[in-house]
Amino acid sequence: MKKTIGAFMMVAALATSCIEAEKPQKYEANWDSLKKYEVPEWWKNAKFGIYFHWGPYSVPAHKTEWYSHWMYEEGNKIREYHEKTYGNLKDFGYKDFIPMFKAEKFNADEWAKLFKEAGAQFAGPVAEHADGFAMWDTDLTRWNSVDMGPKKDIVKLMGDAVRKQGMKYIITYHRHWLYAWFPTWDKSTDAGDPQYADLYGPYAKKGAFKMAERTPEFLPDDKFNQEWLDRLNELMDKYEPDIIWFDNKMNIIGEKYRMQFLANFYNNAEKWGKEVVCTYKAKDMAEGSAVLDLERSRMSEKKPFCWLTDDSIDWGAWCNVSDPNYKTTNRLIDFLVDVVSKNGAVLLNVTPTAEGEIPEPVKERLLQMGQWLKLNGEAIYNSRPWEIYGEGPQKIVEGHLSEDKNGDAVAEDIRFTQRDGQLYAISLGWPESGKLTIKTFKKGNPYMNEFKSVSMLGSDESLKFEQTEEGLVVTFPAEKPCDYAHVLKIN
Repeated sequence: MKKTIGAFMMVAALATSCIEAEKPQKYEANWDSLKKYEVPEWWKNAKFGIYFHWGPYSVPAHKTEWYSHWMYEEGNKIREYHEKTYGNLKDFGYKDFIPMFKAEKFNADEWAKLFKEAGAQFAGPVAEHADGFAMWDTDLTRWNSVDMGPKKDIVKLMGDAVRKQGMKYIITYHRHWLYAWFPTWDKSTDAGDPQYADLYGPYAKKGAFKMAERTPEFLPDDKFNQEWLDRLNELMDKYEPDIIWFDNKMNIIGEKYRMQFLANFYNNAEKWGKEVVCTYKAKDMAEGSAVLDLERSRMSEKKPFCWLTDDSIDWGAWCNVSDPNYKTTNRLIDFLVDVVSKNGAVLLNVTPTAEGEIPEPVKERLLQMGQWLKLNGEAIYNSRPWEIYGEGPQKIVEGHLSEDKNGDAVAEDIRFTQRDGQLYAISLGWPESGKLTIKTFKKGNPYMNEFKSVSMLGSDESLKFEQTEEGLVVTFPAEKPCDYAHVLKIN
């Protein structure tokens, strides 16, 4: 039976909308109340955001943002590198990178403008990484970017700049990782010195870093939980973010503190007169209470709920390093298209230098993404998934940190999106023959059998097409309108 695109719009809208419930006048700190949260429409329309890992760990710029952790690990090559380069850990510990983190070339307005030109709809900083160094003007710790290092309120400056560009503001928070991140039990290092406990975290038993998620006796106490919550409350009160994003391992924080945070955030949003989004990983919050986020991974199929994935522009590191391995623009765009076709959104991490500059290869890729989105954005922004996400030979491996297991896409990998009654078929390559067969639309298919026209965004050519037993065969234009994924508009 033939179906119209309009009919599928209605079906898709029902299938992809997040479960709605009666919105409470005030959220209470329990999952039943918090699960009445509704994902705002602006989030369903937002598909692409940018954030950045930037802090004292950017100074050594060696291998990974986990430098601050591995530099204390006996037998680790990063510790060996640190001791050869900076000296022993008693005399030169992680705290000693902070005065070197000056950010003298940092310009929030330039960064926000770049993110906007890249096509981002939301952007912001890592407010606090696992190292315990706060990137805002806090009253809760002396170890912050206003009193030390850059002597700037990075969270405020970026918030002002991002909003000036018309984007939503995201801050990300990783403090729960701080618990046992540093060897506070080891008196042979500065991390074991009580005078630095307000940076390195409370005393924790050796092994707590790995065991805290598995064994109750290794969990942090209420004091650590309350400090976690207090900093979040301060961030909310001072900066009113649109999105708060959490790293995984938040399950080591007491459940009542996690629920209290979420109630505070949602109730504050009512006072601010805005709709907000919180993200979480794994099972760190109750399903339906916030937006699920994946890390360096994606879904293999379309989902009926809104989701997010975060990934770095570098295949290995999340911060700037001396030997980067950047992804190609083609890979970044194909990833975005695939995720959007499955009801997801992408949060891309970029890697500023300690001085406060975005590396040129990173800028180049961001601007190329922006050029592609300027031409093809109507198939991405404000779109919704279609009846099926797509077709093609690419097989996606799901799972935490699985993205490097997925090979590159080819022209025959096609992804569908829809917007305002219009269907888009996005080919993730350019067919060598100049013709693309969309197998989904072979004669007698259950989706669509009437085609008025097929065009390609960015091209003025009227494309030839024919429906056969194999599929809808489309002849591509003589010239490529862009260098990456190619969007067919099907009427």
